[in-house]
Amino acid sequence: MRPKIVLFGDSITEESFGEGGWGAALASHFSRTADVVLRGYSGYNSRWAVHVLEKVFASLGDGEGKAVPKAVTVFFGANDACLPDRSSAFQHVPIHEYEQNLHKIVSFIKKLWPTALVLLITPPPIDEDGRLRYPYGDNLSGLPERTNEFAGSYAKACVAVAGELGVPMIDVWSKMQQFPGWEKACLRDGLHLTASGNRIVFEEVVEKLKQESLSLETLALDLPLFFDIDAKDPLKTFRNSDGPISS
Repeated sequence: MRPKIVLFGDSITEESFGEGGWGAALASHFSRTADVVLRGYSGYNSRWAVHVLEKVFASLGDGEGKAVPKAVTVFFGANDACLPDRSSAFQHVPIHEYEQNLHKIVSFIKKLWPTALVLLITPPPIDEDGRLRYPYGDNLSGLPERTNEFAGSYAKACVAVAGELGVPMIDVWSKMQQFPGWEKACLRDGLHLTASGNRIVFEEVVEKLKQESLSLETLALDLPLFFDIDAKDPLKTFRNSDGPISS
């Protein structure tokens, strides 16, 4: 069976299959070698993610006739890092609980699919001016509901959890801030990604997967390329490829 790469996260994951999205780019990149499966839930924090793990993952692969995913990206923290005394306080999760929830999510995935690679991704940086320009709901305080410094503390917590668990991670918070003008170049509303921001995430995910021996070079091609097919006897070519072929 064609292997799966599952994307699990909040709106930054849910939107990733849109035009220019990092998930769509992954699906294109692995178009003949793996199925990229979207499991993104806008507005979710790590607390809510823990509560829905069974529903999210139960149907994706159990080793009994279903392909166990090769990799799962876990991309939470942007909503956890809402400030507890501002307009999106209902999404806030204390940082120690966020760390515990990441532990629970990784543990659940590894128990369900021991061979799957789990890749943690930190929350992105925050452009506070962008959040003021594009607030979610009524923002009577006139203050951003997220700050870059507070998001950074969650990013550092994610990095620490990855180290504790011995799983790979991508520090998007730090990576994006290496680019001049990242605030507007990478973030369209201070939080969600522009095409450039999506490109950064895509390239980082591809590189990290490659470091973990999951790449176009290591994955089998699904059926022969058209120029490798014997036009006089195509069934011979298909029979020599993996899997059953109908005559």
